[in-house]
Amino acid sequence: MPKIAVASIRRKQLIKATIKVIGKVGMSRASVVAIGREAEVTPSIINHYFGGKEGLLEATMRSILKDLSEETRAELEAVALGDPLGRVLSIVHANFSGAQLNNEVISTWLAFWSRAMHDSALYRLQQVNEKRLLSYLRFELKLMMPAPKARTCALAVAALIDGMWLRGALAPEGINPQKAESIIGEYVKSIVPERFILTHQNTIKGSH
Repeated sequence: MPKIAVASIRRKQLIKATIKVIGKVGMSRASVVAIGREAEVTPSIINHYFGGKEGLLEATMRSILKDLSEETRAELEAVALGDPLGRVLSIVHANFSGAQLNNEVISTWLAFWSRAMHDSALYRLQQVNEKRLLSYLRFELKLMMPAPKARTCALAVAALIDGMWLRGALAPEGINPQKAESIIGEYVKSIVPERFILTHQNTIKGSH
């Protein structure tokens, strides 16, 4: 197998191990030794591929953010361009589905948010993720309302996504995706003109 392919497999193996270890013991206790043990490699391998724990943590969050971005694009591709309300709801759905509901990924997200306040590299990743979400939301909302209002509403929807996700992640029963999407969806429907709600309803009927 080519060295590039081996390196790619090894990196994915170590990122997966990092998520598992953070899920078990938290980010502060996710040492290079513990991660290496989970991945069944020596700490020197981690240093070789990532330059140490900080580089591995950054790569792990990049991987999780990439998964979220791909899930969002897949959700958007499944909704007609002529249904901007449906596309906003699909963006919301992407944040409450797939790998984002995995308990270990949830633990990694919580640890990431906490550490990002004190780590410039992780903070930059958080900013990239936030800007991407707001960009997706603004684009669709501008099709349904004036640009200034769309910008304000995009901030509100993003805050609801983060808030509902965080409340669920910290609750004993965990995240309830249906409840979260329902609450956010009701807010979105309350701020868009009625005709877009009708278009969305007709699109749903036409797809069945």
